Amino acid sequence: MHNNQNSDDFAKTFDETLRGISIENADIYSIKSYSGAKDLLFNDLSEFITDRSERDNFCRALINKLFEFNFEESFEDYFSEKYDFFKDIFEYLIKDYNSDSGGKYAEYYTPNAVSRIIANILVSEPVKQAKCYDPSVGSGSLLMSLAHKIGENRCTIYSEDISQKSSTMLRLNLILNDLIHSIPNVIKTNTISQPFYLNKLKFDYIVSNPPFKLDFSDFRDDLEKDIFKERFFAGIPKEPKTKKESMAIYLLFIQHIMYSLNNNGKAAIVVPTGFITAQSVIEKKIRERLIDKGWLRGVISMPSNIFASTGTNVSVLFIDKKADSKHIILMDASKLGETVKEGKNQRTVLTREEEAHIVETFNNKEVVEDLSVIITKEQIKEKNYSFSAGQYFEVKIEYNDITADEFRQNMQNFENKLTSLFQQGNALDIKIQKQLKELKYE
Repeated sequence: MHNNQNSDDFAKTFDETLRGISIENADIYSIKSYSGAKDLLFNDLSEFITDRSERDNFCRALINKLFEFNFEESFEDYFSEKYDFFKDIFEYLIKDYNSDSGGKYAEYYTPNAVSRIIANILVSEPVKQAKCYDPSVGSGSLLMSLAHKIGENRCTIYSEDISQKSSTMLRLNLILNDLIHSIPNVIKTNTISQPFYLNKLKFDYIVSNPPFKLDFSDFRDDLEKDIFKERFFAGIPKEPKTKKESMAIYLLFIQHIMYSLNNNGKAAIVVPTGFITAQSVIEKKIRERLIDKGWLRGVISMPSNIFASTGTNVSVLFIDKKADSKHIILMDASKLGETVKEGKNQRTVLTREEEAHIVETFNNKEVVEDLSVIITKEQIKEKNYSFSAGQYFEVKIEYNDITADEFRQNMQNFENKLTSLFQQGNALDIKIQKQLKELKYE
């Protein structure tokens, strides 16, 4: 297709090719929505572009991005990484193409560094069999890393997402990552208002990078019904008087994840860093529940600009139903990483050595100056349920040993300096008063 992209009506060729693959593989690769309807492997992608004159260019852009990122290197390199196969094309769609087109979506691609850190912390020992879930899955970056860490044949993936294009890319990732057996578990639905797996399954591992802010006012009131009260124990964000898109929907996802864990479950959730100290009712109630139940394993605050598509500072919240409440680890990794420039924007990239350092420090529960602290749940209660590492760092005061003579000399110098400053001040006062008396009315 790359070699024929300059042919006439390329968008038609592009769509027909994908449609043919979809029809031939419908029985194997179809996924279903909340209602049970099945979706084919590919849609006619060019039809998403309303301006017909731009459809050929859109399809060429996709092919060229795939060629640039996947073919010019090697398939072996990408498969050896065992992550989101479409990470580059997905990031391009939601960051570059979407931005150029004036679009607006809630999706934020999770960097591979964050995915690797989460997987290596959640899975620190061999796992026999596990049910893994992401309620806002996107193209599956977090689940891919988690599944490969556990072992493709030792886990089953379950997912929900409202986005059709995300579900399609996730399905392709499952095919390309030896996880075909999990395709029937990919559900396209609104996880908050129409959760497919709620009360059907509880999960061993949950990972999520949920949308932080999104207008859900059209179904907010329905969430107040009795059926949802147990799930949303901390409450439901109110509809603001202005700027509906600012509704903190991520707070609903955190509560949904806590509800969906089994008795031995573990979870990692990407949250805005403001959540870990916010004193608003819902945020604090969630943190109180995690501490009072003994479910908080730790928190890592990530460097600024680690996400390509948002400058929001993020932290990763680690939940473990069997956590050690006497040894909770809080980390401030905000000073790590290298700054790289991408167009007009800057982005922070963690080196592999820094990733390993974060994982080892967290898993080994090590205290590292200006990076990590180990505290108890009682200490967190004393700090008003703050999950910020910086509030627990030891304040160090450096002392210099001096003799009695040196002390007297220093004090004499300070006294002489102050005397000089007072004399200058007095002289200035006299000068100002003299000038004021010379002022005349004219």
